[in-house]
Amino acid sequence: MTDSAREADVIVVGAGPAGSTTAYYLAQAGLDVLLLEKTEFPREKVCGDGLTPRAVKSLVGMGVDLDAPGWVRNKGLRIYGGGVRLELPWPELANYPDFGLVRTRLDFDEILADRAVKAGARLHQRTNVTEPIVDERTGRITGVIAKQNGEEITFSAPLVVAADGNSSRLSLAMGLRKREDRPIGVAVRRYYESPRHDDDYLESWLELWDRDEKGEARLLPGYGWVFGVGDGTSNVGLGLLNTSKGFGNTDYRAMLKRWVANMPEEWGFVEDNATGPIRGAALPMGFNRQPHYTRGLLLVGDSGGMINPFNGEGIAYAMESGEYAADVIVQALARPTPAQRERALYDYPRVLKEAYGGYYTVGRVFVKAIGDPRVMKFATTHGLPHPTLMRFTLKLLANLTDPRGGDAMDRIINAMSKLAPAA
Repeated sequence: MTDSAREADVIVVGAGPAGSTTAYYLAQAGLDVLLLEKTEFPREKVCGDGLTPRAVKSLVGMGVDLDAPGWVRNKGLRIYGGGVRLELPWPELANYPDFGLVRTRLDFDEILADRAVKAGARLHQRTNVTEPIVDERTGRITGVIAKQNGEEITFSAPLVVAADGNSSRLSLAMGLRKREDRPIGVAVRRYYESPRHDDDYLESWLELWDRDEKGEARLLPGYGWVFGVGDGTSNVGLGLLNTSKGFGNTDYRAMLKRWVANMPEEWGFVEDNATGPIRGAALPMGFNRQPHYTRGLLLVGDSGGMINPFNGEGIAYAMESGEYAADVIVQALARPTPAQRERALYDYPRVLKEAYGGYYTVGRVFVKAIGDPRVMKFATTHGLPHPTLMRFTLKLLANLTDPRGGDAMDRIINAMSKLAPAA
């Protein structure tokens, strides 16, 4: 590999949704981009696989063909809780489509990486970034060191984007630690062969019930989901927030097994129908790693803790933050002096705070409140029977409002986000 092949305008570390989206928009703007992915496609990632209209909008923006085989559309969200079953269609908005999607991460990330490559990004798979290269004089990152087929390789660029997920070794190496005052979740999921695989609603369970040795029902901490994948299987999982008393001392895999054991037998969520093991992942929420720009390094997606605290959605915010980062980088690299470029780059955290800061702050209050099972029981008992209130809740939890010209619900949610201090 020649030296020029290892140099670029921007290096993006990680080809998940955040990294591939960043690389796509940078390449679209004519910049030379290296996209470094430690694994090889196709590869599995732990995820619910459900995409809200917010994520669909980002896919449309990247020109992804949503009519191609493998995309399963859904009409809205079905909620179980407090003895109530409620179906809520996605809202009709000017800013977002009125449908969601399901697609497994086995090839979802590859589809986005392929869009980046077609736009001109240079993708290197099986390239594991091990450390940043830092200029001792300025403290700025100037590239990365990676292992590729057992060989240590150096890649150079004036700007680097960390899209390497929750653990973000690159961010840690640059001295960026997680904030302990931000919510974090844990999610586990498993695929089961099931007749429910072609469900046209995403399904959310606000209460998880189990039975003890005496056969008495008891409420488990957390929330659950059942998403039909359309290929004969359903993605069944549960999540738990660190605001819950059970966080940290719960066997999540055993909890998932106990929960599905109480599901209707005809749904098929039994051991013999499982197509693989239970897998889990951490959910970094509400900007739990900051600053999002420092010394030539920008954080996108999970590396910057951008998962929505309200609903655990990460893909939409990964893709949106990638687009924001690319826009800032393109503008910055067009500036003639280092000082002007730096001024433009420092706008990235402001853009993120303006987009999500107040909303994530409200989300932190929300997750702290529902960490108390008494609050959750009151909400499910008294909130779910009221469809108008639940339509408002759906808009709030999924962050689906029109910023201008929306209805009264949109105006209330937008006002709450604007008035709350930025996360």
